[in-house]
Amino acid sequence: MRLFIPLCFFFLFCTNSSLEEDKTPQWKQLFNGKDLNDWKPKITGYALNDNYANTFGVENGVMKVKYDGYPSFDNKFGHIFYKKEFSYYLLGIEYRFVGEQCKNGPGWALRNSGVMLHCQAPETMLKDQDFPISLEAQFLGGNGKDPRTTANLCTPGTNVFMNGNLFTPHCTPSISQTYHGEQWVRVELLVLGDSIIKHIIDKKVVIEYTKPQIGGGNVTNYDAAIKKDGMLLKEGYIALQSESHPIEFRKVEIIDLEKYASDKKKLEKVLKDIAPTSR
Repeated sequence: MRLFIPLCFFFLFCTNSSLEEDKTPQWKQLFNGKDLNDWKPKITGYALNDNYANTFGVENGVMKVKYDGYPSFDNKFGHIFYKKEFSYYLLGIEYRFVGEQCKNGPGWALRNSGVMLHCQAPETMLKDQDFPISLEAQFLGGNGKDPRTTANLCTPGTNVFMNGNLFTPHCTPSISQTYHGEQWVRVELLVLGDSIIKHIIDKKVVIEYTKPQIGGGNVTNYDAAIKKDGMLLKEGYIALQSESHPIEFRKVEIIDLEKYASDKKKLEKVLKDIAPTSR
């Protein structure tokens, strides 16, 4: 009996641990629908955490990026960073463009925003830096008549590999459909460290690339000590953009896959459950 009871606890513990291992990982909400307590704004020309003119705010459970307090946009590009870094993960974002572009916003920024992946730490951005060194999943809204893909790739201060070759163009279109009007769009981003990144809409991979790394241009006023060209990006912060057109985010959620990073078989099994995709 003295041996039996400890053995029961041992097997119960092992069984529960096994069940925990087999459970499909669940979404965690990065945006809580109430406030921005876990987020840090950084707007060009302003210090970290200076939310100029209340660019970023929360109303009715939605994170809003708006420009009511801007006399003119004047290249005040902004980003709001989640508080911690991630490396292996599936990120889900639901967004929609609304209203009219801010006065003097760039022509290319009409119905344009995005999410930055593998970002440099917000504390390392200089006051006048325009974009964080990162990989951008670019969100574009349709103009009501012309084709305009979304979940594209842009590369401020970075490069990637495509089809086995170093790929250096700044922005590359995906193969998504066009989303006109003010409809909600869901994009998922599968990020596996410094190996592969996939942009996914409706379970379809619309663009993918490998070996994300620092390099190239399209970022200004940065600290040269941070821009170590050729360095692979295996982790970083997640940031949402403000680029002069109002946008709303109703979901920003993540499945952290870090614990599967060293076990390829388990990772593949989990990905089949949470991110079944086709080209």
